[in-house]
Amino acid sequence: MRAALSEPDGAVVGDAGFHAPPDEAGMVEVGYTVLPGFRRQGYARAMLRALVVRAAAEPGVRTVRARIGSDNDASLATIAGFGFTCVGEQGNERDGLELVFEVPADAIKAG
Repeated sequence: MRAALSEPDGAVVGDAGFHAPPDEAGMVEVGYTVLPGFRRQGYARAMLRALVVRAAAEPGVRTVRARIGSDNDASLATIAGFGFTCVGEQGNERDGLELVFEVPADAIKAG
């Protein structure tokens, strides 16, 4: 994870990164958080764009995954324009129900 900074003032607006290196199937999971005072200003979209472009540029990555809480309407809207498809759901007591989204790296390169 890395801090995400606004331009031009360099204020920390959140963080973004990969949960781990690509697995043996070439899947990598992205994650991002925008601090409350900076939401709804395009930062999440910019972070996600940077993450998927970086992931798709890696030779071993075949799939990019994102898990989003089923009630997180803002993040669900954010990934909508990136070609992600819902491939399942998972849940636990701590995080609640999460939807699992994936997009092929080739689709990112083509788009």
